[in-house]
Amino acid sequence: MKLGSLKEGGRDGTLIVVNRALTQAVKATGIAPTLQAALDDWSSTAPRLNALYEELNAGTAPGAFALDMHALASPLPRAYEFVDGSAYLPHVERVRRARGAEVPESFYVDPLMYQAVSAGFLGPRDPVVVPSEDYGIDLEAEVVVVTDDVPMAATPAQAAGHIQLVGLVNDVSLRGLIPNELAKGFGFLQSKPRSALSPVLVTPDELGNAWKDDKLHLPMRTWLNGQWFGEAECGVDMQFNFAQLVAHAAKTRPLTAGTIVGSGTIANEDTGKGASCLAEQRTVETLRDGKPTTPFLKFGDSLRIDVTDAAGASIFGSIEQTIAPLKR
Repeated sequence: MKLGSLKEGGRDGTLIVVNRALTQAVKATGIAPTLQAALDDWSSTAPRLNALYEELNAGTAPGAFALDMHALASPLPRAYEFVDGSAYLPHVERVRRARGAEVPESFYVDPLMYQAVSAGFLGPRDPVVVPSEDYGIDLEAEVVVVTDDVPMAATPAQAAGHIQLVGLVNDVSLRGLIPNELAKGFGFLQSKPRSALSPVLVTPDELGNAWKDDKLHLPMRTWLNGQWFGEAECGVDMQFNFAQLVAHAAKTRPLTAGTIVGSGTIANEDTGKGASCLAEQRTVETLRDGKPTTPFLKFGDSLRIDVTDAAGASIFGSIEQTIAPLKR
């Protein structure tokens, strides 16, 4: 099934079920008022939401209405936790090589992960508002999963059973602020503003054969200002699958229902697939030409992130955003 949230009903939105074609929706408030509430009692709400989804696809759901992407908040307008990994080591290797650094051996057996911003997510059509272009505005096209309650010290095999939803995220980064923050040895803060989730999150079974080995096996398609930028394969060159990432996050603490776990920027060894973030593209240019030529995002620029099925139909709905200045 496919689930989203309307921009109404308070900070956590109003839960809707969306049809497979992303054209119709129906409020699910008779089952749960919000997606977070549904995840809190997932074993009870999921079968009822799925039944409503079947009715909607059959055209028999009472109260169905045409879906307006601009009326959607993030499926989870805010979440208890968002932990983001960096599971695509081609990205890590290239970035470090560009600055003359080696990849520590531990990176191949122990996932990179940080605590990201979860207090609020941008809607899939909301602008990315930044105080200054000088901050080095970048997109990062990633896959995310959402869990139910995960016990502390869950194994990857156990963690796999707690992955309930899959979606996309534009994990916005401010590259100009990152070096000074990392030099402090205490992680990201100002360099990581709010991110945007895809219009809907879907259950793994909705993905069919595209969800295998706890990975999404489809290309991540990205456009900048209407021009093709990349279509890196999500299921290729992923060092750690989502079960391993969830287990890593839960090693010393339980994860609350509604926890979002990110894959990190999608990147392949084959640079002909393009890139999923500007920093990646600039690194490829630096290694090839000695310097980067692709600029970071400017005010007025637009981006689009999407994943489509074999027939070319969008699965999660596209993230479509513009870059806008902060109005003071």
